[in-house]
Amino acid sequence: MSKPKLLIVEDDEGLCSQYRWAFPGCDLVITHARPQALAAAQKERPSVAIIDLGLPPDPDGVTEGFATLEALVRQVPNMKVIVATSHGDRMHALRAIGSGAYDFCEKPMDIDLLRTIIDRAVRLHELEDENRRLAEAPAPSPIKRIITASDAMLKVCRTIERLATTNVSVLLLGESGTGKEALARAVHELGPRAKQPFIAINCGAIPENLLESELFGYERGAFTGAVKQTIGKIEAANKGTLFLDEIGDLPHQLQVKLLRFLQEQVIERIGGRQTIPVDVRIVSATNMMLEEQVGEGRFRNDLFYRLNSVTVRIPPLRDRPGDAMLLARYFLSRFNREFGRNIRGFTEEAISAISGHAWPGNVRELENRMKRAVVMADARLIDAADLELAPGATDPHGLDLRAARLRAEREVLQKALARSNGTLATAAKLLGISRPTLYTLMEAHGVAHAPGDASDAAAGQAVSHSTNTG
Repeated sequence: MSKPKLLIVEDDEGLCSQYRWAFPGCDLVITHARPQALAAAQKERPSVAIIDLGLPPDPDGVTEGFATLEALVRQVPNMKVIVATSHGDRMHALRAIGSGAYDFCEKPMDIDLLRTIIDRAVRLHELEDENRRLAEAPAPSPIKRIITASDAMLKVCRTIERLATTNVSVLLLGESGTGKEALARAVHELGPRAKQPFIAINCGAIPENLLESELFGYERGAFTGAVKQTIGKIEAANKGTLFLDEIGDLPHQLQVKLLRFLQEQVIERIGGRQTIPVDVRIVSATNMMLEEQVGEGRFRNDLFYRLNSVTVRIPPLRDRPGDAMLLARYFLSRFNREFGRNIRGFTEEAISAISGHAWPGNVRELENRMKRAVVMADARLIDAADLELAPGATDPHGLDLRAARLRAEREVLQKALARSNGTLATAAKLLGISRPTLYTLMEAHGVAHAPGDASDAAAGQAVSHSTNTG
């Protein structure tokens, strides 16, 4: 296994040499000033960093040290930062914790203590990385591009797998944005025609007077502007699959012509007299109730039965429990990579809003809201406002496991602070955690407290400052 990377930001060469000797189990990246440190952090993505607060050009103060700390925390928020402070400089240590540092160590360094802090930081970083990978990993699905943990949607995927190996016509029924084209592509890609063309046409997006030529093609001179012979979508899909999206919008005249093709497997281009044999598998889709259209005479009964040898009904996102949050995490990971952002997750209000929203636009709506949120969010966590959703009412008996854990964690944290009369050292002891961990939890949950002593007051100010600045 590769060694964990340890970033050192220290201008004292003697201390740098001591670090080299003290941490043979780490891959050290040694820098002496803020610009070097930021460049190294961006390139190497270290697990842990040690920062001296007294950096040039302010070696006798802490201005440059804090500027470096805050810049590194913004740039690599999951990196664990330990600050090196002067002996007895407790106020600066607590301010550093409030600004995002993981822990602190006083000079002169106790190497054994520092090794312990570094080991804990490395293990925590590895654990958080693993948790992040697990949270971002798409749920196992038999079909590429379909991310789901819903039994209803997994059943659809298994049906598509079985149908792909046959040559029957498939009709996909589902609301707009439910993934009909992704499933149509799966029918093609999982079947024997996978290496042949997959041609898609939206019957509702093309004007009626152009749709016939798009489907069947035309000969040169067939109409004004037909300056050359052009093959249509059906002919282009020969040996492969033709996906007819929004088939319910197909005009009645074209329904007759399409039916003839399905019955005889031949077409005639507009303006042509030659019949052209075409071997095409048809997958169609609509968000309409075709049975009702057939009953009202707006869709041909014989064409309907030709198209739906097998009908697959796709559930809307609101009927796929847990999938909205699963997809939101997937889109967060994808858009973080795409736009170079480093947003870490969702606030509890955002999770509640995502889980409670009806998603009338289904997966497409969720994707678009997530894209905007990742691009526009100012904080490290996406909030309901970033998604332009009203904050959801938190159900105290909700079944979302992560939300339940967050509620329980916040409740225990508040009880510990109340029982300790706001004294952070006592609260940390009651919870069985270190004070740096307590500060982190207070910041994460936005929990304020009434300080019990002077050191706690400084910590409270630091936590409050960090929370307010995001």
